Amino acid sequence: MKRSLCILFLFFGLYGHAQEIYKKTLKLMGSRFEITVTASDQSKAEEYIGLAVNEITRIEKLISSWDPSTQTSQINRNAGIKPVKVSPELYNLIDRALKISEITDGAFDISYASMDKIWKFDGSMTKMPSEDEIKESVSKVGYQNIILNPADTSVFLKKQGMKIGFGAIGKGYAADQAKKLLMKEGVEAGIINASGDMNTWGTKPNGEAWKIAITNPMNKEHAFALLPIENRAVVTSGDYEKFVNFNGIRYSHIINPKTGYPATGIISSTVFAPKAELADALATSVFVMGIDAGIDRINQLPGVECIIVDEEGKVHTSNNIKLEAL
Repeated sequence: MKRSLCILFLFFGLYGHAQEIYKKTLKLMGSRFEITVTASDQSKAEEYIGLAVNEITRIEKLISSWDPSTQTSQINRNAGIKPVKVSPELYNLIDRALKISEITDGAFDISYASMDKIWKFDGSMTKMPSEDEIKESVSKVGYQNIILNPADTSVFLKKQGMKIGFGAIGKGYAADQAKKLLMKEGVEAGIINASGDMNTWGTKPNGEAWKIAITNPMNKEHAFALLPIENRAVVTSGDYEKFVNFNGIRYSHIINPKTGYPATGIISSTVFAPKAELADALATSVFVMGIDAGIDRINQLPGVECIIVDEEGKVHTSNNIKLEAL
């Protein structure tokens, strides 16, 4: 779950006369989006925001697994039957998702959508699922069974009942594409905030960098660090509202797609990366991989950093994070 509560924007200083900051909050892709742009006047800002909304809506129609008319739904319907030719855009997104699966040893997997929902995080669970139930829940999950054919940009799911979904990467991709479009249209600076999947570019009108305050999810009114963010993306995954406790162990709503067991030990992971798509996928992956393995993997990726808060409230960071204490 991406929680915008974990990341607070702090706007400092006086705005310049030529450009001012405008923002709009609305519901897109079933989530809360906040689109911020700099513009010379309200009319121009609304034009820019409208372009971003149209782009995000277009992407939703491409990747939605709920709409039966989308290419993603066609892929799922033909699992175990035949390959489905898709647009180069969707093909390339799936290809990148598989590469992320490889570098995270399967901690990220878009075929998680095949998983049976045996874990309930609404307060109704009174005991853990059995080992057999957990094993069966992931029997159709496995990115290795997603077959891509570059010759005709087709996608084939080898097992009947397999499904792919973009819940852990789609909003980040939408944020990236909206940013790309607005930059092409000449928007000097802005922020696309897709329910906590954020991508920024440019600076505030007074020349200062956009800054974010990182809050501790165990005390959400307290920010423990301030970080400037310039032309980068930041995404937070957290479990501090959806979890269960059994036998003294806290189980996150974020499920390991390889094992079917929920992640443990971490309550939030924040990832900084060049693109929100990558940050989105890695924030979830770090949760699944755990503190040591997650930070080790992040340290091997150029241009990527992370901040982890464990279940005791202790903060862990990758090598190149420099926290500016408040």
